[in-house]
Amino acid sequence: MNQLHLFQVAILAAAVGTTGTLWAEETSDADRVHRAEPVDWNKGGGEQDEALHLEPDIENGMDVYEVCAACHLPEGWGTPDGTFPQLAGQHRGVLIKQMADIRAQNRDNPTMYPFSLPQSIGDAQALADVVAYIESLPMNPVWGKGPYGPGTEEYVLGEQLYKDNCVKCHGEIGMGDVEKFYPRINGQHYEYMVRQFEWIRDHKRRNANPEMVEQIKNFSDKDMKAVISYTSWQPVPEEQLADSADWKNPDFE
Repeated sequence: MNQLHLFQVAILAAAVGTTGTLWAEETSDADRVHRAEPVDWNKGGGEQDEALHLEPDIENGMDVYEVCAACHLPEGWGTPDGTFPQLAGQHRGVLIKQMADIRAQNRDNPTMYPFSLPQSIGDAQALADVVAYIESLPMNPVWGKGPYGPGTEEYVLGEQLYKDNCVKCHGEIGMGDVEKFYPRINGQHYEYMVRQFEWIRDHKRRNANPEMVEQIKNFSDKDMKAVISYTSWQPVPEEQLADSADWKNPDFE
């Protein structure tokens, strides 16, 4: 058992002690967000602005990322079943905003919360460092795609729904918008996106963009799965992908 594996075991053990049970994440998260009140989507200020304006130290970010690697994997690829999202390649500003929201309890994630705190990963500088490191990681070339690929009726439906509702914010192929904190969604796991879409639509994610909540409020489950499946099939620029699905992060060998 190597050093990173030992570290991961320790982190997972700590999660069980802190949150009750790590494997109950989806149930506990859903219950908690269902009870939560909405918050301002992007009021800025505080730690978010502080971290955004700091010069990141990538080397320190790599050290901090050891805490994250236990769940998101050393490569930052998460898991295709949607338990953990792919973080690699995500916009630095988006990552800072989401981390700052979790730390300030403006986004509910009981499993991640104890590991996001300053006593676990550090202050605003550490936050700036780790997200810069994550953004620099190559993405998984075989991320989890949805069930409706090109040539299916659902793909055609999803394409139309995407063009009518999503392209304005997330772009033609899902690259998002760095300046407006819209995440890139190409390359993200289908199952993770479905869960987040459903929570946003059903008012179960407190830090959701209210414009998106309004935009998708009338989506049926069929519509949701079609548009997310279409999104999951959108390409990622080749230069942002790892050479193969077997790539291992050399920083953690």
